[in-house]
Formats: sequence, structure tokens, C-alpha cells
Amino acid sequence: MIYISPSPVKNHGKILNSQPLVLASTSPYRCELLSRLRIPFETAAPDVDETPLLGESARETSRRLSHEKALAVASRFPNALIIGSDQVALLDGQQIGKPGNHDNAVRQLQAMRGKTVVFYTALTLLNARNGEIQTEVAENRVSFRQLSDEEIESYLHLEQPYNCAGSAKSEGLGIALIQRMEGDDPNALVGLPLILLISMLKNQGVSLF
Repeated sequence: MIYISPSPVKNHGKILNSQPLVLASTSPYRCELLSRLRIPFETAAPDVDETPLLGESARETSRRLSHEKALAVASRFPNALIIGSDQVALLDGQQIGKPGNHDNAVRQLQAMRGKTVVFYTALTLLNARNGEIQTEVAENRVSFRQLSDEEIESYLHLEQPYNCAGSAKSEGLGIALIQRMEGDDPNALVGLPLILLISMLKNQGVSLF
């Protein structure tokens, strides 16, 4: 449940930073993750073109887009702390985005089976009040099982993960596709690096306790 309030909020007896918190995303996965911190927040669609630039690495793409998403909503929330995040997957040197449909998802999972995919999840926290910006990238490596075409089809019909980079929802049935995971933050794989976010919020005077 997302609770939205523009006023200072007491959390476990301490006053949080009085700035409103805005998530520059309408992703239900990022909303759910952020709600775990029990801080009131609003959401706003950033409307940013996510096409990679020519010659841009996957890490650079995720970092740039997280920054652009935060900036895209800043004019609407000039007094807020704004969270921007973006995820890019890399397989065999090629960036992998959201499949968008069933056929693309089949091709992605067929290409990923038996291989390791690197997920770069960038996080930006913009203090729109004073212009301070923090940006970091969490990296997670995911090794996929040697999946049959039948397993891929069955999974996609059950999960329909067409708005997830790499077509695998690790927080859902997609965990059955994965043989091994390692990296900076399991939350980042879902879409929002909470470990990094907590540190960034602390730098802005926001205490969770």
C-alpha cells in the first residue's frame, strides 16, 4: 500500500526529512519495493526515451537514464527528493531490454539459456530543492538454466513478463529459470537498489528509524 502525504511523517518516533519523496516511475515492481521502506511517496511518469545511445555501454545507459528520469519530473516537484532508476541487461555484449510481446520474450530466453546475463540497475536521487544529485549502479550476474523450448513457452504463458528486462521476473516464477545469482543487491534485480537508496536518503537527512 502506498501512503502519500506532503507533511513531515513520524516513523518509529523520529521525524523524517520534511521534503516529499517522489518515485519517477509507474512500475508496480519499483513501487512495491519502495513501499517496503515505509516512507510516504508519490509516483510520476518520467516520459523518457530509453533508446541506448550509439557506442554507449550498458552501465552507462542505465546510469544516464536513471539521471534523466529524475530530472524529467523535477519541474513538477521543485521541493522534492526524486528517485530515478533504470535497468539494462547485457548478454554477450548486447543490451537486452523489455521484450514487449511474447515472440520477443521467447527469443530473449532462448538466447539466455545456459548463459550468464549481467543486470545493471542504476539509481539516482535528486534533491530538487538544492540540485544535489547522487547516482550509483548496482550490478547483478544471473546464470540461467538450460531451458527447453517447452519450458520457455510454459513459463511465458504463466508469467507473461513482457515488461521486464530479460523476460525473467526473479520475484515470481522466473526464479525457476535461474541457476545462480550473485551481485550487489537482490532488490536491484527486481528494479530498485534499496541498499544504495537507503544510503542516499541518509545523506539527505532521511532516517528510517
